[in-house]
Amino acid sequence: MKRTLTAAALVLAAAPAAMAQEMTVTKAEDLGGQLGSEDVFTGTAYVAPVFGPDMNDVSAGHVTFLPGARSAWHTHPAGQKLVVTSGTGWTQERGEEKHMIQAGDVVWCPPGVEHWHGATDTTAMSHYAIQANVDGSAVTWGEHVTDEEYHGD
Repeated sequence: MKRTLTAAALVLAAAPAAMAQEMTVTKAEDLGGQLGSEDVFTGTAYVAPVFGPDMNDVSAGHVTFLPGARSAWHTHPAGQKLVVTSGTGWTQERGEEKHMIQAGDVVWCPPGVEHWHGATDTTAMSHYAIQANVDGSAVTWGEHVTDEEYHGD
């Protein structure tokens, strides 16, 4: 009986190790990317996926906006975190003041809050955009930000 319990304990202790997954490293050059669609960006934006919705339906992209480039108005069902990695940009919640954002800043856009983000008119800006899928969608796109809205006129 003692041997049977010891053997069972060893099998149970080994089970998690047998089911363990291996760490994965994806090289930057393998991530790819593309110019952002004119349907959802004004100006030149380059969108590079960082990881897909493989971690509790959370995904991230690294977006680089050239001067004057910005996203259209949009919302996220689970919210969105922006981590600015370089440059200077702007972000704005509908009906609120525009905010300057710079390398190192972190922006939280709550669920359902309509907003946009992008470069200033004279400087480029890059950020990680991190969001979760809800019912298969991470973003709902709206209309383009007008030049008047962008410049704060």
